[in-house]
Amino acid sequence: MEAPKFLIADNSEFPDKLFILHTDFPRFLLDVETEDIEWFDELEDDPDVELETEIAELLELAYEFFDKEMDSYEGEE
Repeated sequence: MEAPKFLIADNSEFPDKLFILHTDFPRFLLDVETEDIEWFDELEDDPDVELETEIAELLELAYEFFDKEMDSYEGEE
């Protein structure tokens, strides 16, 4: 099965929260409001890769995904 790279997640235990779930490596759950991140994979420092830059790019993609999805929901109303 091919899974989407990002998913919007919510939970009845946290009715006022929205999350973005990143399903590729490195997998994470991002609280949209507080920007808290829960990492599901170990992140190793690789001297050939700038980890901070990659994380910043992933977070930017996550928020772009979220904005696009919210725009499409608003267009349906």
